[in-house]
Amino acid sequence: MALSVRSKPYIIPEYSLTGDLLSYLTCGLQYRYQNKGTLPPAMPIQLWFGDFIHGVMEEAYLRWDEHDWKDFPWDWETQIRDIELEIDKRMRSRGLQPPANLFCPFKAEDENQGLCPDHNHPHKLVASIRAEAAINTWGPHLFPLIDDSEVKLKGIRDMPHYQKGTSRSNYYGITGIIDVLSSVKLDEASDKNLIIKYLHQNPVFQYKLENLEKPEYEIIVDYKGMQRPPINSPSWQHHQWQVLTYSWLRSMQPESSEVLVGILFYLNELSLFKDDIQELKRDVEEGKTDIKPYADDLENILRWNDQSEPPALSNSLKKLRSIRIIPVDYDNQKKSLSEFDTVVDDIEGSIIKEVKGCGIQSSWKINPEKRTCDACDFRTFCKESKTGKIYPTVP
Repeated sequence: MALSVRSKPYIIPEYSLTGDLLSYLTCGLQYRYQNKGTLPPAMPIQLWFGDFIHGVMEEAYLRWDEHDWKDFPWDWETQIRDIELEIDKRMRSRGLQPPANLFCPFKAEDENQGLCPDHNHPHKLVASIRAEAAINTWGPHLFPLIDDSEVKLKGIRDMPHYQKGTSRSNYYGITGIIDVLSSVKLDEASDKNLIIKYLHQNPVFQYKLENLEKPEYEIIVDYKGMQRPPINSPSWQHHQWQVLTYSWLRSMQPESSEVLVGILFYLNELSLFKDDIQELKRDVEEGKTDIKPYADDLENILRWNDQSEPPALSNSLKKLRSIRIIPVDYDNQKKSLSEFDTVVDDIEGSIIKEVKGCGIQSSWKINPEKRTCDACDFRTFCKESKTGKIYPTVP
């Protein structure tokens, strides 16, 4: 009796917009070690804070929705601190420990000082300062508009340059998670809502709103635990691609309405420290920012030097720099999908090269950008590192 041979498993590679595609664009080699090689970074400051602020904002919305927490501002010790500890516990279960001096993980009764300045826990360190600012600045305006939170998106596309026998699959999947604002929620909102005010000041949104065929529409929202990037930086373009790809994924869901715009919140803009002010000053001097300070804010930024404390900027400037509205249209959406197809093609090509026996550094693209290299655990043996000669140290 002849036995049939089991066919090879059919697997569709899946890519998340932030965890895979944007990570690869930062540096292909770093992506290979951290995502494909599952080697967690030793000092995951950007990764940790990005996950932390997302988790805090989502948990804050749920508590606002489920409890009688409608009044703002929220108190840090009695309300926000409990949310922070809950998110920290979830992240630790995934192996993400808070970086040194960024977050106090201790309760008041803990005797361990850790890396905190003293034993008087809890301490409101950088992560807590920014979480409090994010909730109390945008919570009153954003939470009443959210129709659906933590919406999981999933779509499938043709594998670019598919070759039978060589490519891993003839399709690939894209995943993402967003919050959704609906037209119903926006219509019910107070006329004092700051997000509605910014939307109606946006000429592209106004034009799209006036030319809608149906009254129902949606806006997608995402948070960024970073400053507003310069308009000539790759991040500025990548974030636009991300939002447009999210809009395409959302349009694939049967219950969705037309997505008019996407909103990104750059939450670090609400609490700027010395390094942040230094970057803002450089962007202003070089004309690389789309939201420019004026009057006293402009004077305070240009006169500031790094030997003094950061200047106090106006709330209006901080809010304006914190929000970015990205219009959604077919042509730009198509272009963003094409760009992500190109990135997936690069990743798949690197995987195939490595499977065929090429070395890791020969198979994966390296993006030697100093800021990325400085925080990279693999700079000691990376042949393209911009950090300079660094020798390995005992952990």
